[in-house]
Amino acid sequence: MSRTASGFRAWILQRISAAWLGLFVLATLGYFLLSPPATFEQWRAFVAHPVVGTLILVTVAVVLLHAWVGIRDVLIDYVPPLALRLTLLSLFGLGFVACGLWALQVILLASGLA
Repeated sequence: MSRTASGFRAWILQRISAAWLGLFVLATLGYFLLSPPATFEQWRAFVAHPVVGTLILVTVAVVLLHAWVGIRDVLIDYVPPLALRLTLLSLFGLGFVACGLWALQVILLASGLA
């Protein structure tokens, strides 16, 4: 298989993003099993920590990338009319961007930067 084979980049992105998500979930579960925040203020302080907030934002970006690659491949494979496919890809893309901006807003509000 050559590196320029069709779908190789999407396959790699899916595998790397899945590995990141798996590690993030395991680390988060481990942290919350050892010391779960009991109050809202503790939750907010946890999310407001610069390292945690950055990791959460990176994870949101990875989730959106993973979802984009998956939905793009499904639409390319199963929606033959080009106009419909482009419309659906545009709608999903806008939805993913909106979700990413919303997550950014939540993290900034929790950290007191917005």
